[in-house]
Amino acid sequence: MQRLIHRLSLPLLALAVTACSDSADMAALPPPEVLPAYDFSAVDARFQEFLDDSAVFDGISVTLVDQVQGTVHEAAFGDHSVDIVVMLASTSKVPVVMLMMALNDDAAANFAVDDPIGNYLPWEGVYGDRSTTQLVSNTSGIPGLGSLGVYGAHLCQYAPSGTLEACAQTLYSTELAGTVAPGTKFDYGGSQWQLAGAVAEQVSNSSWRQAFDAYVAEPCDLDVFQFGNMWSNLEGWTGSSDSLQGLDNPNIEGGAISNMQDYAKILLMHLNGGLCGENRVMSEDSVAFMQVDRGGEFGVPYGMGWWIVEPENADEAPTIFYDPGAFGAVSWIDTERMIGGYVAIDDYTRRDSGAPVNLVLSEIIPLVAQAVDEARAAVQ
Repeated sequence: MQRLIHRLSLPLLALAVTACSDSADMAALPPPEVLPAYDFSAVDARFQEFLDDSAVFDGISVTLVDQVQGTVHEAAFGDHSVDIVVMLASTSKVPVVMLMMALNDDAAANFAVDDPIGNYLPWEGVYGDRSTTQLVSNTSGIPGLGSLGVYGAHLCQYAPSGTLEACAQTLYSTELAGTVAPGTKFDYGGSQWQLAGAVAEQVSNSSWRQAFDAYVAEPCDLDVFQFGNMWSNLEGWTGSSDSLQGLDNPNIEGGAISNMQDYAKILLMHLNGGLCGENRVMSEDSVAFMQVDRGGEFGVPYGMGWWIVEPENADEAPTIFYDPGAFGAVSWIDTERMIGGYVAIDDYTRRDSGAPVNLVLSEIIPLVAQAVDEARAAVQ
């Protein structure tokens, strides 16, 4: 009997020693991080109030993201649902620059955004001395959207027919009245963005659609996001990606569609230093490069795709970057708090499209920041 007790006591002793060891190891580990629980009820209330007071908009929706927690809020108001797909107009611009920077980071592409585009376009043209950086910072000297009245042959960029390559060749070989030397003026939008798309096609040896899928959509697992060209047929858009036209001649600066979930992934990539999950889309340097102010010397704080909110203290670096569209959609990131958001609008009449953008800039971004600061303070 004593031998039996002895045999049983050995494994029990071993278990006890192991348990003590595990307890000591656990005691040495830091306590688990307590993540803040954000309360965005004030944000939702302001969106609902905006909708109630509007005679134009029947719906609005929002998604908010946090670098650590991912998507932290989705809400839809009026006739919107959280799955709504909308045309973005110029809220397409940041994703455009993402592709250009991804190509810049790809050594196999043999491409540099600061080099003249004449190095990459195979045609005779008049704009070969402009760089891609200048094209997508609106400082190329090529007349922008304010000069649509003199666009003539350049209007091919708003037609769903034809191809991007054919249209770009026309843009490249046809000088617009009002063209100035590169790097001497800020002039928003237009042909310079379409030429950037043509550069991407030549460098990637593929269509814009194929290049965007390979470098951005697939690594970020985007479900809906793509580029088309609906500017001459807005009434043909049904809210379904199946109705998107102009896939072979996409309008680069303003032809994308997205749902909220896809745009959330795009914003999270910027907050996570160029990573979509574990997939690297851009380098950290390229993410920062997009935020450098290139329009400020002309009185317009603008990076590459990002408009820049100037801080109240001129000695501080900017922390709010946003990308608004002509229909009222807008995205933003707050690099101080490492949060971001995207607001979707599906009214394409442009009767009051500035109202949602102004609401976001003046009230929603501060409300989001306040909610984040309060929640984080509560767990410190």
